[in-house]
Amino acid sequence: MSTHAPHAPHDPGVTRSVTLPTTLDEAVAALTAMPAAVPVAGGTDLMVDVNAGRLRPAALVGLGRISEIRSWEYQDGHGLLGAGLTHARMGRPDFAALFPALAAAARAAGPPQTRNAGTLGGNIVSAAPTGDTLPVLAALEAVLVVAGPGGARREMPVSHLLSGRELLNPGEVVGHIRVPLLHAPQTFLKATGRTGPSRALASAAVVLDPARRGVRCAVGAVAPMPLRPLEAEQWVASLIDWSMVRVAGGVALAPEALRAFGDYVAMACIPDPVPGPDGGETPALPPAVLQLRRTVAALARRALGRALA
Repeated sequence: MSTHAPHAPHDPGVTRSVTLPTTLDEAVAALTAMPAAVPVAGGTDLMVDVNAGRLRPAALVGLGRISEIRSWEYQDGHGLLGAGLTHARMGRPDFAALFPALAAAARAAGPPQTRNAGTLGGNIVSAAPTGDTLPVLAALEAVLVVAGPGGARREMPVSHLLSGRELLNPGEVVGHIRVPLLHAPQTFLKATGRTGPSRALASAAVVLDPARRGVRCAVGAVAPMPLRPLEAEQWVASLIDWSMVRVAGGVALAPEALRAFGDYVAMACIPDPVPGPDGGETPALPPAVLQLRRTVAALARRALGRALA
């Protein structure tokens, strides 16, 4: 069952309304019937654009009453996380015990009012470069479960949506996020421009995967999407004694190796300028960009060090 509440128009001749479905399929049906409608959960990103006049949706489809996307469960060695999970819920100890980096990112997502309203699915679909959960999801290689017309369900890697490689089709809604249960150390760190909750200048997530003897790292906020420094991951994974990796960590890498990993990640994410076609002198990076590169190096180094500690 869903409810439909007409609102007074903001502009002459434009009818605005809010539909409140109670199931994913009802939400899909509402979006299919109203192609100009915009889905909204917590609204922490959407309402900023609305209040600033950058977005004037003709109609809204509220997802807050869909109970099936506001919880999470185990499924085949994965966590199936509802897209309606709030940051506040993800920050709780029971969630943090299984998804520590995701919980840390959720706790860092802003002041209490933002964490209480903002949702995991909203963070993903908004795809703001500074979204705190996005580098963690990229490092975990999470997969989206998308609901579509006629009860259809399809899956896509979260990285495909964030990079624009795949997009949501008309009427589709992200219902769940499938995240592997690695039972291994994971960390998330971010740097901000001021004390207290704030948008990230840069962030880094590091996930250890002992089963595949791999290190996965993703850097956020320095590009339109989280960046995976794949060569740096492979290099540092070759230095780790995986027989010693436990849930609690306890593996030491030499400080020189940690520093080299941080520098490797930073150079991959913020490379030097390419020389001009005339073969002239390579331009120098601006001081602010050099400082951002140093920040990324420090975050990656510390995140890996904490995961191994």
